[in-house]
Order: sequence, then C-alpha cells, then structure tokens
Amino acid sequence: MTITLAVDCMGGDHGPAVVVPAVLEFLQEDSSCRAILVGLEASIQPLLAKAGADLSNRITVHHATEVVAMDEAVATALRNKKDSSMRVMANLVKDGQADGAVSAGNTGALMAISRFVLKTLPGIDRPAIASILPSMKGHTYVLDLGANVDCGPDHLLQFGIMGAMLAAALEHDERPTVGLLNIGEEEIKGNEVVKRAGELLRNSGLNFIGNVEGDDIYKGTAAVVVCDGFVGNIALKTSEGLAQMIRVFLREEFSRNALTRLAGLFAMPVLIAFRARVDHRRYNGASLLGLKGVVVKSHGSADVLAFRHALRRAAEAARQRLPEKIATRMAAAMQNMAPEPTLCD
Repeated sequence: MTITLAVDCMGGDHGPAVVVPAVLEFLQEDSSCRAILVGLEASIQPLLAKAGADLSNRITVHHATEVVAMDEAVATALRNKKDSSMRVMANLVKDGQADGAVSAGNTGALMAISRFVLKTLPGIDRPAIASILPSMKGHTYVLDLGANVDCGPDHLLQFGIMGAMLAAALEHDERPTVGLLNIGEEEIKGNEVVKRAGELLRNSGLNFIGNVEGDDIYKGTAAVVVCDGFVGNIALKTSEGLAQMIRVFLREEFSRNALTRLAGLFAMPVLIAFRARVDHRRYNGASLLGLKGVVVKSHGSADVLAFRHALRRAAEAARQRLPEKIATRMAAAMQNMAPEPTLCD
C-alpha cells in the first residue's frame, strides 16, 4: 500500500534545511511512501539535488507562495494566507492527493487551518493533540496536550475514544488500556467534570482502568491517559523541564572534579544508552485527532532525526486508516449512549 504524505517544508524553526533532508532519509527507509513537498519551490529544489533517481520519482514539489510565521496570529493565517504552505498541505489531504500531512509550523494555525479545511469527524466536537511520552513499559499516549483548555465530560470521553484508536492503530493492540488523569485513583476524587467523565468512560466499551495519577504516565499504568488541554500541557512542559534538569545535573556532577570526570568516562556507555532511551526526538510527532484526515504536528525546533519520526507516525496513522477507525468507534459509542426509546400510550 503506497502512502503519500504532504509535507509543509516552510514550517518550524529551520524550514526546508531540516524538513527536506528528513523526508529524503524517511523515503530511503520506507519504500512504500511518497512525498509532496509544499512550499517555496526555489528554497526546496536545491536541497533535492543529491536525491537519487529512486527518491526523485517518489517526490513532487508543490509550490506555495505564502508562509505562516511561527508567531503569526491564527486569524491572519486562516483568513489572509490561503496559499500558505500549511493551507495547501491541508487541501492536498482534503482533495485525496495525500493520505496524511506533517508540519512543524505554528501549532495554533495548523489546528485552525486543519479544522477549517478537513472538518471534524461525526460525533467529535473538538480535535485534540495527542503525543507520546516515555514510560517504564515503553511509552504512553497522552491527550489533550493543549488544544482544548476548557473541557466538558463529553469531550474527555471523545479524547478517550480517539486516544484508544490511536494506540490501537500504532501499537496493533485492539484494546489498549485507558486511564483518566486525576488527583487520586478513587472514583470520588476530582472535580465534577472529571467524575462525570469517569462515568462516561466506564460505560463506553473502552478498556478503561479508572483514574490514574501523574506518576502513572511514566509507570506505564495505562497505554492512553486522558486529560483536558490545560492539565495536559502543564504535564508535558513539566516533563520537559524535569528531563532538562536531570541532564544538567548529571553533567555538573560528572564534571565536578578529576575523579568524577574519570567516573563519567566509565559510565559513558550507560549515559549514552540512557540518553537514547529518553531522547525526546524519538517521541516527536503529535497527532491532531478528530479530523477527517491524518495531520501530525512536529516540534518546531525538530532536527532531521526528530522530523523523521514525525513522518513515520503520519505514515503509520494513514496506513492504519486512523480517522475511519475513530469515526467507527465514535458512532458505536454514540449509539450506546443514546437513550432507549419509550413507548407512548
């Protein structure tokens, strides 16, 4: 099955300088994929000069005359830049020319443009941002990570369904476990929104294991952890800050004196393995779930390795027909929650 990805080459901190080499490496490792590179053709073509015939045959450059800046207002990007690389990329998915899209650009603009162009699936009120965090058991899918600050119980139920379908598609596990992020495991804990969401999730048919706490994300207690975007974004940024602090502390301790520097040399294989295991670049690529199409957001500062991982996630989601699976599961959930008809005299 051939998968075609539309790639926004102008987004992110580095633009084509990172995106194009990442696409070339990705296509070398996955011969079943094609790429449509969207952006300023004059900036893209020189970077394709070293591509072999095989890769060149699987790459198309689609010129777009405008670029959405990383700090640009969402309304401006949506209303005034109809030929931006981000908008053209989304249109390629809508028109069926691409099976999925990847961008490292402005997150707010990408969400707004994708929602406007692709629309949401039936039964989905709001798209959610889902990403992967490392855990003791491998990794955990967490959503929402910032798209929806204020959520109701129904939204958290939708996030649970979308997250479960994402994990099922990418991990090939038909019934991944789902947990609801809370301040305690007991059903009576949490605010009214979370308690009501727990009731809905228990009756959803998902493999719901109940409430989980923040440390359960890294224990791998549940394959999918559901929360609103306010809590999720704080959890994500706290995790990134903690990881950075650990790296700094380790560097400081091993460089404190000659003895610790010598110890660092002996510990180097372990440190290298540890760094690879928690390397955030390996977890790059957040899925915008709930849309009628596959869209993956790469971190804006991604390097070639990180962007390549985002491309992998998009290709696998498209290969597994993730939007269709979410729509099917959402329809079943809505049917289960529909009130039973009553007989009238």
